[in-house]
Amino acid sequence: MSVHTIYRTQPGKKRIQQYYEDYLAAFPKNLERQHVHTRFGSTHVLVSGPSDGKPVFIFQGGNCINPMTLSWFKGLFQDYRVYAPDTIGHPGYSAETRISAKDDSFALWIRDLMDHFGIQQSAFIGPSYGAGIILRLAAFQPERIACSILVSPSGMTLGPISKMIRCILLPMLRYRLTSSGKALTQIADAMSCGTMKSRDAEIIGEIFRSVRLEQEMPKITEKMELERYGAPTLVIAGSHDIFFPANKVIQAAHRIMTTPETEVFPMGHFPSDIEILQINDRIKTFLESNYT
Repeated sequence: MSVHTIYRTQPGKKRIQQYYEDYLAAFPKNLERQHVHTRFGSTHVLVSGPSDGKPVFIFQGGNCINPMTLSWFKGLFQDYRVYAPDTIGHPGYSAETRISAKDDSFALWIRDLMDHFGIQQSAFIGPSYGAGIILRLAAFQPERIACSILVSPSGMTLGPISKMIRCILLPMLRYRLTSSGKALTQIADAMSCGTMKSRDAEIIGEIFRSVRLEQEMPKITEKMELERYGAPTLVIAGSHDIFFPANKVIQAAHRIMTTPETEVFPMGHFPSDIEILQINDRIKTFLESNYT
């Protein structure tokens, strides 16, 4: 565990937090914001949905802001009590403490959050890095998971490194040096098959400029780590995902889990608006069958 600022400049931090506030303007007015003490530092949590609704924890994607990926699942707010923490050590309002995604640190962090809210067991949803966090919980404290939905998940496999270098890393370095709009568009298109919202691309560009990015990906989960994990699991993957392509993700899911449900969409790492609606429908069906 290391403690330092993740931001390159204070003005950059303020700009990112302003993007966060702007994003929240589109969320329900009854959205609550709480700061929860954990062993790794303060964690800012967005809470929404009926107070008597069944709990669903939603973890954000890595190196982005919580409301960006949480907005993909707003269709669940009406029926479930949603808890969405800003991942510790990532952009947002939680402590800037970086913890390892390769051991039990995130499982302990989640336990602290659940204990604070008095929740013994919950459903979990995680896109990208958030899915890798859920897999750490499944490895170390599987009894806390009633069911899980892993969307474009890290922690299972990786796409071709050469393609990621060509389409993401090199344009990112060029963008940092020159603020080239063309380079940022190249990154956004590679991540979303050309469907990323301009605001999301702007936020990602600001994060590239102003944040010392988390470079450690969640550990690739092994079958033996999930021997005690038997909760219903839905794995959603994109056939054009540059980071975690569907063919490799689905194969890995069946290798490390007993009977996962799987769904493939013709999307990149970021879904389009149409795919977000389809994903929400699929998640609702899954929860209705497995979380009653």
